[in-house]
Amino acid sequence: MTILDKVKTRVRRSKRSVFLRADFTDIADYDQVGRALRTLVREGNVMKIGYGLYVRARENRITGKLMPDNPAGTDGVMIEVMEKLGVEYQLDELSSMNMVGESTQIPANIKIRPKSPRFKRKIIVGNQRVNVA
Repeated sequence: MTILDKVKTRVRRSKRSVFLRADFTDIADYDQVGRALRTLVREGNVMKIGYGLYVRARENRITGKLMPDNPAGTDGVMIEVMEKLGVEYQLDELSSMNMVGESTQIPANIKIRPKSPRFKRKIIVGNQRVNVA
């Protein structure tokens, strides 16, 4: 099996949808993994969402465009990214009220803010953005 095949198999079989480049260090070194991930991005199997961050992708049946392959959508991807990176985060006020049960209004998008001002990594998934002006 080639490195590309090994990376593709791991992405396809994984229960998670978010991957770091470091998740594949047991397969090959940094540059080889980067080339394999770039190839998967070109093929449409994964989407790059930030520096060293990738999410498994699938084609939207309606629009035909790539979208994250996560049952919770882009909100779930953003929460999974923050947990994978080990970053403490907080949700916007309306989302927190809805999750606690204080409000019945459901926000269209959850806004995630890192608690630490030192977290500067830019992450973009669809319309969801962290640290992007």
